[in-house]
Amino acid sequence: MFEPTVLARLRGIGLTPSLIQQLSSPDHPDPLARDITLMRVCEVQRVSLTLHDGTISWPARLLPALRAELADAGEAIAVGDWVLVGRDDFGGCWAQRRLTPANQLARRLHDGRDKVTRTVIVSNVDTALLVMGLDHDYNLRRLERYAALVQLAGVAAVVVLTKSDLCADPAARLADLQATLPGLPAISLDATRPDASELLTARLGPWLGCDTEGTAPTLVLLGSSGAGKSTLTNALLGSQRQLTGANREDDSRGRHTTTARSLHLTPTGACIIDTPGLRTLRLDGDAEQLGAVFDDVTRLALSCRFRDCRHEAEPGCAVREGVSAERLHNFHKLQREALRDTQSALERKAEVARWKVRGRLGRERAQAKRG
Repeated sequence: MFEPTVLARLRGIGLTPSLIQQLSSPDHPDPLARDITLMRVCEVQRVSLTLHDGTISWPARLLPALRAELADAGEAIAVGDWVLVGRDDFGGCWAQRRLTPANQLARRLHDGRDKVTRTVIVSNVDTALLVMGLDHDYNLRRLERYAALVQLAGVAAVVVLTKSDLCADPAARLADLQATLPGLPAISLDATRPDASELLTARLGPWLGCDTEGTAPTLVLLGSSGAGKSTLTNALLGSQRQLTGANREDDSRGRHTTTARSLHLTPTGACIIDTPGLRTLRLDGDAEQLGAVFDDVTRLALSCRFRDCRHEAEPGCAVREGVSAERLHNFHKLQREALRDTQSALERKAEVARWKVRGRLGRERAQAKRG
């Protein structure tokens, strides 16, 4: 086990008691016997890592055996992970083992054919800041998807509406958001103001401070390109660490100024992870887990007239009466995606065949009506 002074230093970059307990597992090397150190992953490049030991950053590489082990399990090293690190004869750092993450934010990618892959965005996160601009980026349906992603991972979420200077009535947008996603904390601000750092620290105080044991919280910024994540990161850090760029004027789309996820330490003692914008976001969960996220739909479904009500056109549907049409449409869309991602190749092939039959029958009926 590491010395108390070392553990205190590591708690300052987010080491939690549950992760500390893994150090006594026989699956991990003894740090005292093999001169192994524990570090946190701050950045991941193709073949290299940037690690932090609580004091300074170190360049490192992933041990091929660990890379192969993670690949066999469908996993990969992500920003926020904790790794046990050893040194070679030339002083180079090598990540030898990874501690099992307390949680992971992940998405699914579909290649357009039959293969569905799972990609981890970040690991070991306490709070997600869902960033959305009050310009053309404002989209409550997309925000629902981000909120579902975070809730599926068991991570707390706070909505940050940026670019309030570009909105005629930020209070109305904020009220609309809170009506759509009740119970989800939300703030609006202009991150380019000189006092943005003080405003953020004041409003995000409950999520930025260390706990009684001195463990630093870890926050991740999620949102589309151009939403203002890097500007928020710079405001929280109190300096211009991350590159920022202008958006296109016609649709407020960003240009992927941030190209890699990176972890930084804030003056308040928190760890903040900036991420590139996500163009596509398929949730990492099945239909049953999605029902737990849309708890209002699940709760009202108990009052529907039919037990197998699909909340589409059935009479006596309590869900259609109690949930907005836009939210219900988004729920059905996410359910279809979750079902497709969990189907086998044969099941997807059979479904495609069924839709082909339906399409052919529809065309035949249309031709019959035309005489």
